[in-house]
Amino acid sequence: MSIAKQTDTVASVFADRQRELEERSFSAAAARSYPARRARAEEDCALRTPFQRDRDRIVHCKAFRRLKHKTQVFVAPEGDHYRTRLTHTLEVTTISRTVARALRLNEDLVEAIGLGHDLGHPPFGHIGEETLDRCLKERFGVGFRHYEHSLRVVEHLEREGAGLNLTEQVRDGIAGHSSRAPLPETLEGRIVRVMDRVAYINHDIDDAVRAGLLHVRELPEEPIAVLGSSGSARIDALVHDMVEHSELAGDIIQGAVAGAAMNELRDFMFEHVYLGPAVRAEHAKISGVVRRLFEHYVERPELLPAPDAAHEADDLARRVTDYVAGMTDRYCIREYAELQVPQAFAR
Repeated sequence: MSIAKQTDTVASVFADRQRELEERSFSAAAARSYPARRARAEEDCALRTPFQRDRDRIVHCKAFRRLKHKTQVFVAPEGDHYRTRLTHTLEVTTISRTVARALRLNEDLVEAIGLGHDLGHPPFGHIGEETLDRCLKERFGVGFRHYEHSLRVVEHLEREGAGLNLTEQVRDGIAGHSSRAPLPETLEGRIVRVMDRVAYINHDIDDAVRAGLLHVRELPEEPIAVLGSSGSARIDALVHDMVEHSELAGDIIQGAVAGAAMNELRDFMFEHVYLGPAVRAEHAKISGVVRRLFEHYVERPELLPAPDAAHEADDLARRVTDYVAGMTDRYCIREYAELQVPQAFAR
């Protein structure tokens, strides 16, 4: 008898116990963990809910590991204390779990969506996304949106083309996490959608101040007075506001005052940081790097990784997109240097 069979006392009752726990403690509006709705049916894990299993598949995938070397906001990526796409992902996930627990929703589902939401982000954050989108429109007449590519990563690119076979609710939350996308079907997915914005606005303020792009006294007075003078205070205020208003509404919503204050901070960040002169100077350089690599692989498709059986029919636009979007910042720079710098001087 195997070890698994000798110690299956807990495993034999885990799913039933979890169902009972959810019916007893979850809100009626919460997503239930069972039954698992996957594109390809498979036997459930005996010690993890389907959403926990999705979480583990995401954390162990290659795209997740690459997030630590992808820019959040391109201000000073050589610094050790600036956010990366990975630390942003972890912040969104932990804040979202706090909201889910307070509202008696499914924390496992929120966690899986939060960890997977940015897997499709290209190198250099939103600058890389804008450039890749522009290149694709000019050359092929199609666009690029990172949230759509995140879904492609988990459905088609991981596991040599087999995908991660995540549950329907997690895939829906990943695809709908951006304000540009349709609203997720579950309340858990809607939490991540709002908390993504709450996290990046506040931690980007922190990073911009650290980088010398902003001084705290430059922040707009009214939203700071409403939400708080520190990033942690603002996040705490926004979480409390959303929990209280969502509980009353039976949906995931923000209060009018807090929501307006957050939007004002976001507008300020776009004007002074994301699209400000200091970042714009770097924007042109980074855009040139991504564009040069894109054009190089379009003209030399034989240099792209050989497609596996699952992707042999992919067109050139998709193959180039998959390769460039999957690059980390430093790999992208290294590839660019090999193209632009004579090898005798690159050593």
